[in-house]
Amino acid sequence: MNPTSSPALTGSSLDAERRGRELAELADGAEVDVLVVGLGATGAGAALDAATRGLRVAAIDAHDLAFGTSRWSSKLIHGGLRYLAVGQLDVAHESAVERGVLMERTAPHLVRAQPFVLPLTPLVGRAQAALARAGFLAGDMLRAAARTSRSTLPAPRTLSAVETRHLAPALRTTGLRGGLLSWDGQLTDDARLVTAIARTAAAHGARILTRIRALELGGDGALVRDETTGEELRIRARTVVNAAGVWAGGLVDDVRLRPSRGTHLVLRSEDLGRLSAGLHIPIPGETNRFVLVLPQGDGRVYVGLTDEPVDGDIPDVPEVPETDIGFLLDVLGSALDVTVQRADVVGAFAGLRPLLDTQNSDGSTADISRKHAVLTSPDAVVTVVGGKLTTYRRMAQDAVDAAVAARGLAAGPCRTTSVPLVGADHPRRLAQLDVPARLVRRYGTEAAAVHALGVEDPELARPVVPGHPVTGAELLWAVRHEGALDEGDVLDRRTRVGLVQEDRGAAESAAREALARAATV
Repeated sequence: MNPTSSPALTGSSLDAERRGRELAELADGAEVDVLVVGLGATGAGAALDAATRGLRVAAIDAHDLAFGTSRWSSKLIHGGLRYLAVGQLDVAHESAVERGVLMERTAPHLVRAQPFVLPLTPLVGRAQAALARAGFLAGDMLRAAARTSRSTLPAPRTLSAVETRHLAPALRTTGLRGGLLSWDGQLTDDARLVTAIARTAAAHGARILTRIRALELGGDGALVRDETTGEELRIRARTVVNAAGVWAGGLVDDVRLRPSRGTHLVLRSEDLGRLSAGLHIPIPGETNRFVLVLPQGDGRVYVGLTDEPVDGDIPDVPEVPETDIGFLLDVLGSALDVTVQRADVVGAFAGLRPLLDTQNSDGSTADISRKHAVLTSPDAVVTVVGGKLTTYRRMAQDAVDAAVAARGLAAGPCRTTSVPLVGADHPRRLAQLDVPARLVRRYGTEAAAVHALGVEDPELARPVVPGHPVTGAELLWAVRHEGALDEGDVLDRRTRVGLVQEDRGAAESAAREALARAATV
């Protein structure tokens, strides 16, 4: 594990002034080699990949960084165990490799090892327990094959009933035989990962432009609209990468997707007792599907997720149906001593996965392959679809490879397996920073600069919502350095205060103050 220092702050900072300047350059006719449409994880990753190959890059999004699916995940960096179980060996290995890249090289400040307990309740038969145990051992073999160190991800093992209850006191004791302990990667925050990728791309010269909607794509660029002013302009590019996720099919013909909805509930931590580990709770009647209970360390716990097909128009922000909430609460109740009621659900979110249409006869999406695909249109627009958050870097690499080949661009090799993201450093050096550990987990080497804002002005050091750790300094940092342009950017994506509507309402005045303060500098 030997990540180098991340790009300099001065080159990676995104703000309204930089956006205006770089947009004006494009409006005046500046041509780029690669135009990326979509600034989720894959789009931001493509911008970083292309920029580090020495190409001129612009990347746009109709809304904001991580506005779509990339902020609605389980916040996990999966090793591919589920795909191994269904025979998708290539996807499983790719996931394990990319997990290791993030945890040991490019983002060790944002991804940490997370323990999980699968409780052996009366609903988990001996045969199912044996199968799960074999699966976790196979997952550990994947870790070894991906050359991820044992110190990064410990070995799975069997737990006694006492050990299981120690890690998850809320579990029902009746019939509890013990548990299975496994490890995977957990992100501090998926939207923060996207922000770090985009800022790293900016440090390497990419123009990162939010609130720019693509209206038409072609092999020579795109007609776009500045959503802040309504003005239209044409961005000239030698090639275009369409990384618009579930909306990709609306920009390029003959791209057929089967979106799948993954829903998560947000609970207060006190409702589930002290959780020292996440939980895998088997779904009754299913062999290899689980509901995940994911403690976040900020007073919240996520419970997810569903896998339901979505038909019709794709909304900007998916709604969470009551049927999903009921399903997750029912599975949760099958294993816990505590009763979690509908009134205890303080928030919920749903993400839409951009899965390839494989024409499943039963209409389900649960078993559609998560393998990504790169499609090149007759006019050389490259579309990347499918995949998942863990493998964003490989998806971006393949998309840029295709774009370079389509237009014969002079570009260097892919470098992103070794390019550290903004804030990355060796865990030992991060641990030596004399600032709150929570800030280090969110900002890495930049934590000291964020903390300094609160030292200089004690008002900024205070939490913006009682019971939630986010401070005014973090809101101001989001505006000055992370490209936040409005309250939604600040509360819903740079921080996750907005996941609970009550908390969002309480923090809106602080977000407005941060925006106003940044504008006066």
